[in-house]
Amino acid sequence: MITEDLMLKDNIYETETKKIPLIAKLFPSGVFYSKILFHAVRIGLIAKKSKFNYERMYESSLAVIRALEGVGGKFRITGLENFKEFDTPCVVIANHMSSLETLALSAIILPYKKVTFILKEELLRYPLFRHALIAAEVIPVGRKNPRQDLKSVIENGIDRIKRGISIVVFPQTTRYLDFKVESFNTIGIKLAKKANVPVIPLALKTDAWGIGKFLKDFGKIDTSKEVYFSFGEPLWVKGAGNEEHFKVVEYIREKLMQWKKLDQT
Repeated sequence: MITEDLMLKDNIYETETKKIPLIAKLFPSGVFYSKILFHAVRIGLIAKKSKFNYERMYESSLAVIRALEGVGGKFRITGLENFKEFDTPCVVIANHMSSLETLALSAIILPYKKVTFILKEELLRYPLFRHALIAAEVIPVGRKNPRQDLKSVIENGIDRIKRGISIVVFPQTTRYLDFKVESFNTIGIKLAKKANVPVIPLALKTDAWGIGKFLKDFGKIDTSKEVYFSFGEPLWVKGAGNEEHFKVVEYIREKLMQWKKLDQT
């Protein structure tokens, strides 16, 4: 049983204020990525030896959160109580802003639900992450053939859900700093309907981890930008799912607008 290391107060997690080492203040990106590389090598070796499990998945994900907090990054996570409202797996549908959500969400969700992700298949080519991603049973998609991607997501997603594993879906075709509704497809809604499980909307703001110019996954770390994760109430898909898709989109849009106003104050 995975216990909650992110201590919640009134169902909210907020990074505690603490003293940050001078080198981390001066070089947050360098210090952060050195920590991430260390954990990636360690977890990659563990997974290669077929010793990767949910506890390891949780540990490696939590290390990412702690690494960002260790250089001055701040998290605010709300809505986790919504996972307690049902006993089944679910489909978490989120916007996609940076690499952070891919690496950090396991630590946030695993105390409540077993979880895996729908991810671009290129990530399986990364030597350090390949074995861990395979062990975590991620569902890779190519994003070149939407029909084939949908078939793969439905077949593999239902398989995972039948085994009690929830699925995180990023319907946007790539990472966007701004929420682009036109790129937000309904693949998560279709999976939830087929599997007869609820949808959990997830709005996130993770631009503290920037998108790199040459390597997208390694951009600038900006600790002046707070990291937000907000989980909405469960939605059961009825009919074609148009209403539920609209509710997910509106939930994400409204949260992003709120956070933008907070950043401007």
